[in-house]
Amino acid sequence: MFSMPIVSLLQEGIKLADAGRRVSVLWQHDDTLMFLARGREYRSEFHINPSDETMHMIKGEMRLHYRTPKGKEEVALIQEGAIIYTPAGTPHSPRFPEDAFALVSERKRRPGEIDRFQWFCLKCDTLLHEESFVVEDYSLDPVSKAYKHFFDSEQFRTCKKCGEIMPAPEAL
Repeated sequence: MFSMPIVSLLQEGIKLADAGRRVSVLWQHDDTLMFLARGREYRSEFHINPSDETMHMIKGEMRLHYRTPKGKEEVALIQEGAIIYTPAGTPHSPRFPEDAFALVSERKRRPGEIDRFQWFCLKCDTLLHEESFVVEDYSLDPVSKAYKHFFDSEQFRTCKKCGEIMPAPEAL
């Protein structure tokens, strides 16, 4: 049967928060991935997505940290109701509170495409660690898995240049 899903984004956001989850995949088809994301107040990594991405703030505002082609960190403010386009390959870190929600649209990963997550030293901006993997199903919440792997290792969180240790959040 042919289906054209209709989703109430505010209701889906409430269900997501009530369940204590961070991501609700709305649909995932050959060339389309759409999900609602709840803020991760501890987010610090930069995601490098192999596809273009749009982020539309449904509730609250986001500070999208991103790295320029020269490696400089910049911040774009996306207010409630606004949308931003992020080209494929742009290191970006969407930072917004846990009571805010963003609608994210991407292309579903093609076989073998690799997502990367990078953390930088908060003191000297040296690359601390990179996680990379193939995302076959976004509903498995790969961001949470990357975070757990990174924050569970003090070695990954320790800067090899200045010795600074990125603190782990109390809860992920």
